[in-house]
Amino acid sequence: MTGCRSRSITWIGQLWEYETPKVIVVKNRHLGTIYRLLQLLIIVYFAWYVFVVQKGYQAQETGPESAVITKVKGVSMSKAPRGAKRIWDVAEYVKPPEGGSIFTIITRTESTKLQTLGTCPESKSVVDARCITADDCRSGDVHVLGHGIQTGRCVSSTRGSLKTCEIYAWCPLEDETVTSESLQEFVPNFTILIKNNIHFPQFRFSKGNIEGENALKNCTYHPTRSPSCPIFTMGFIVREAGVNFTEIAYKGGIIGVIINWNCNLDLHPSKCRPQYSFRRLDLQNDVSTGYNYRFAKYYNRNGTETRMLIKVYGIRIDVIVHGQAGKFSLIPTIINLATALTSIGVGSVFCDWILLTFMNKDHMYSLRKYDKVWKLEETHTATATTASSPQDSPATSESLCTNHDPPYKDSSPTMDNNIQENGQQQAWSERTESPPGS
Repeated sequence: MTGCRSRSITWIGQLWEYETPKVIVVKNRHLGTIYRLLQLLIIVYFAWYVFVVQKGYQAQETGPESAVITKVKGVSMSKAPRGAKRIWDVAEYVKPPEGGSIFTIITRTESTKLQTLGTCPESKSVVDARCITADDCRSGDVHVLGHGIQTGRCVSSTRGSLKTCEIYAWCPLEDETVTSESLQEFVPNFTILIKNNIHFPQFRFSKGNIEGENALKNCTYHPTRSPSCPIFTMGFIVREAGVNFTEIAYKGGIIGVIINWNCNLDLHPSKCRPQYSFRRLDLQNDVSTGYNYRFAKYYNRNGTETRMLIKVYGIRIDVIVHGQAGKFSLIPTIINLATALTSIGVGSVFCDWILLTFMNKDHMYSLRKYDKVWKLEETHTATATTASSPQDSPATSESLCTNHDPPYKDSSPTMDNNIQENGQQQAWSERTESPPGS
């Protein structure tokens, strides 16, 4: 119990302690070199990286409000297996046609023509639809990978002796009479106009990537010759993304056009220009590769509703806009300056750790670095002052005036050693001066 009370008193007493730095000059070349190098590194970091590279004196805003409008130009031609030719214009090979930030340019099609609603054998590729007898087929069942609703009959497939369940669907099925057409021959020459407008609300700054009345006349984007032109060719986009055009045109794929606005608003607005980069976004693997989708065209043929199912492979373009803007502000400047000045003190902490841990005579350094000073009790002086009166003798008054005790006591090792040495010298002198036999 006494130990707990003692610790509590000690802890409470520490609440009223105050620590003040003490400067000790250590004449050590190695430690001084380390200290100056640390200071130099911290100063270079803040002066070059924080204030020059990161522009720590600016207020920053990321994620601008953005609007993208795209327009594709070009005409292509496809050849069917029987030699038939077909012309494709923008209205047919661009999906969707609205001109948004995501669109697809069709490069190859697989068409199943003259499909009508009726009954036909399920595809052999649907494993769950294979059967031996009618008992294997349940009327009304639908397989997730199937093409229609089972009728409950087991019929022979169109090819071979394999039997599958009969279904009610759009017949003939897609994999039976498919016709493939390729229009990739002229796709590399297609041009894409990308109009992009951005707005930074914090700074009330708006900018577009089209400047001047004649900015769109006879220009095609090039990183060095024409970096401000927003018209790109498909061949250039695919090439800059590092993709083989023949492969992506056959299987399809997704390419991202990344527009990055990095604006320093302390400069003239004309210096704020977008930077373009290109990258393939879909992952390449053996399980699922490329990009494709299906749509149908419906018409009436001899009074029967008929459709043509089209599976298309294409290059999907995703226009992605990033950006950040910065402008001088007093608050981040003060914060970063204060951080820089504070960080310089890290060198002192590190060097103190080396000094007190690894240097020779570290115990001596520790004794000289930490001192304790506390105020002495002045109860005796206060009592003597209260008891004194005007009738006191001059000797008493003089003794009170000249009796100045130090208000603070220093427990530094130097003072303690001096006191101990003075005490030993006084005792030795008293022994030598005393007469023999006293």
